[in-house]
Amino acid sequence: MDGTTASSTQLLRQINSGALLRFALQEQVFTAGEAMGATGLTRATVLGVCDGLVDAGWLEEVTDGGEAGRAPKGRPARRYQLREAAGVVVGLDAGEGHLTTIVADLRGRELAKRRQSIDSHALGRAGRVAGAQELIHQALSDVGCDSGDVLLTVVGVPAPVDADGRSPGAGEFWQLMNSGFDQHLEGAVTIENDANLAAIAEHAQEPSANVATLLSGERFGAGLIVDGRLLRGRRGGAGEMRFLDILSDSKLEPEEGTSDGFGALARKWARTLVRSYEGDTSLRRIPEEDINAEDVFQAAREGDALARDIIARLGTRLARIAVVLSSLLDIERVVIAGGISRAIEPVLEHARTLLPANSGLPLPDLVASTFGAEAVVHGAIESALTQFRRDPTAFLPRATRP
Repeated sequence: MDGTTASSTQLLRQINSGALLRFALQEQVFTAGEAMGATGLTRATVLGVCDGLVDAGWLEEVTDGGEAGRAPKGRPARRYQLREAAGVVVGLDAGEGHLTTIVADLRGRELAKRRQSIDSHALGRAGRVAGAQELIHQALSDVGCDSGDVLLTVVGVPAPVDADGRSPGAGEFWQLMNSGFDQHLEGAVTIENDANLAAIAEHAQEPSANVATLLSGERFGAGLIVDGRLLRGRRGGAGEMRFLDILSDSKLEPEEGTSDGFGALARKWARTLVRSYEGDTSLRRIPEEDINAEDVFQAAREGDALARDIIARLGTRLARIAVVLSSLLDIERVVIAGGISRAIEPVLEHARTLLPANSGLPLPDLVASTFGAEAVVHGAIESALTQFRRDPTAFLPRATRP
């Protein structure tokens, strides 16, 4: 056999192995006949590839002695299933003030979750990485796994990220956030912008060809899916919302233009306005330096006039952003994600009333994410699973344990 033939045979076997593994990910237990119907491969090929996947540690043969799967003439059919101990994937939301990680099996079932608050500026790059390593280790230990079980880790960071996982070098904050996780975490490691991952999570839950996911808390970023594809840009800057800073710098819209998130704006506006507000407000019962976004939203729910005015200003801001995104990208749906999404409905209600009715194009739906503060980490898991399904044979399963 010449080298070309050997190479072709190896490639064909790799392609067939990938097809069988993708089928196994969708099934609990399957027979060779069922795999033949799904993949179009011959029985001999299926049995040969399955034997190879068993030897490699991806599959295991089911020998429960039951009647299920019995073939004609009484010959028992060989039955297979994905080997659960083959490995896990890890998602990490490496935010500025928190770390959240999820460990999931290869079908996407959540096995463990851990979260902790951090001070990134005190920790520095090395401290952020060390904190992530420890948190992931704890989550793995919760389900009896260790670093050797991790096939793939996806990390979301609050910084623009290019296709190679790098952030532009000009921003000190961006370099702190994109702390070098790819050099220190387990398995194959992918770094992605956090808003992009939030968009991936939303798209997986409710597929839409054109959707903008606005990740808004302290900072503001957008994950943009247009014509079914995630927009990234040459340096990963798509969705960075820098035009809001330009508006602020030019004084076109004083106090409204910065790219701070809704949570940060609600807090800042409340702390500033509570000093000069002439009416009664429950926010004065809180020390000015302690007022936070949750206080503002709670006061608004209770009918506080100052808090409701802040909610209205946030709604006006959101309506303008939605019109810009709809006009430029023909967005069908705008999703507000992040921890503030649980309380954002009053802002959405006000924004909906401000969308122009005579724009000539359908207006985008304005909705809140159902993931709450976990949109990014769920998007990280979804991204990891997508990468694994695309080419499962690019990864090596955990060796069979006793």
